[in-house]
Amino acid sequence: MYWRTLGIVLAVVCGPAGQALGWGATGHEWISGIAIEKLPDDVPAFVRTADARAEITLIGREPDRSKGSGETHDKERDPGHYVSLTDDAKVMGIVPLYTLPVTREAYDTALRAGGSTQYKAGYLPYSIVDGWQQIRKDFGYWRAAVKGAETAKSPAERAWFEDDRRLREKLTLRDIGIWSHYVGDASQPLHVTVHYNGWGHYPNPAGYTTSRIHAYFEGEFVRSNLKRAAVAAQVGPYEPCECSIQDMTRKLLSISLDNVVPLYQLEMRGGFDPGNRWGIDFATMRLATGAQFARDMIYDAWIASANAMVGYPMVNVRDIESGKVRATRELMGAD
Repeated sequence: MYWRTLGIVLAVVCGPAGQALGWGATGHEWISGIAIEKLPDDVPAFVRTADARAEITLIGREPDRSKGSGETHDKERDPGHYVSLTDDAKVMGIVPLYTLPVTREAYDTALRAGGSTQYKAGYLPYSIVDGWQQIRKDFGYWRAAVKGAETAKSPAERAWFEDDRRLREKLTLRDIGIWSHYVGDASQPLHVTVHYNGWGHYPNPAGYTTSRIHAYFEGEFVRSNLKRAAVAAQVGPYEPCECSIQDMTRKLLSISLDNVVPLYQLEMRGGFDPGNRWGIDFATMRLATGAQFARDMIYDAWIASANAMVGYPMVNVRDIESGKVRATRELMGAD
């Protein structure tokens, strides 16, 4: 079939799974941009403007565009785009997804005890959690800067907080854009499985393809067959998880892992031939899932930022906003 040949060519260009361009530029732009346009209205306006959405949309591609910067850069960062889960939801058959350690150090230690490493297995869950925690902190400092300007005791102090708020806004948009890329990766089933580019050397009684299908599916098929509006239409309203960001991340990865076999079943039926409705619907839902999780996680970060710890010595943002503690230049990081 047409896509088999093209997929082999693209796979050779893009390299192995850790170096593949997850979803391609089109998919990542859609996920990042749709997540922003679907945010609830109580998220600060600076995140929801048309200019902000356009900026985040483009920044969502950056973690792929930075690949090839150098061996040190690539060897450290490329594994952050994927995680190699076996069919029983264990990383490399060693660490269960639902009992992942809190830190990458502990994760790597557990993998090494089983004969692997975080660099072989990938550490995508930690890319998502780490980035989310930074966004929560970004929102927290923005809230403190807004209140600091309101309660400033002098024009100079007010000007300092207004400058800091503008800086926080720039940093927040960049951090959301970069982070949204990894949420997009996590919604691509071939980024969360050992069967990342064909079924591979694993038991295969159903006879799933061993061809290199990764790059074609996430790139050319999406770009040539899907519509952004159709993806956006599948993103539902915000649903509070009432869980930790670690649990939310595991939920997304689990959903994607559950779609690995359906993806290979579709391939057997010609689902990813140009124009095939089954394949289009499948890929549309996977992209919509990425956008929905990104949107929900951003909103969760905004809500959680009310209790973020900022300044030095650290204080709770809620105490600043309530007036219990006054934000001062010194609190925000004087020498």
